[in-house]
Amino acid sequence: MDMVTVFRTFNSVEAQVIRGRLEAAGLFARVRNEQSVLAGGAGIAGVEYLVDVPEAEAAAARALIEPSDSPAA
Repeated sequence: MDMVTVFRTFNSVEAQVIRGRLEAAGLFARVRNEQSVLAGGAGIAGVEYLVDVPEAEAAAARALIEPSDSPAA
């Protein structure tokens, strides 16, 4: 399964929130570089967290992540 990065951040919590949002929508998502936090690297500057999804789900994932131009009803 080819994975594609759909979100990048230097904040591990933000990456986990995005992963959770994608999974709640039924998409498979993983956070790369989260081992840095688990190993005690939460304060290391410059660690970029990448949220990946299967290539076939990338468009749907980006649609969920990107802000909508239309106002909420």
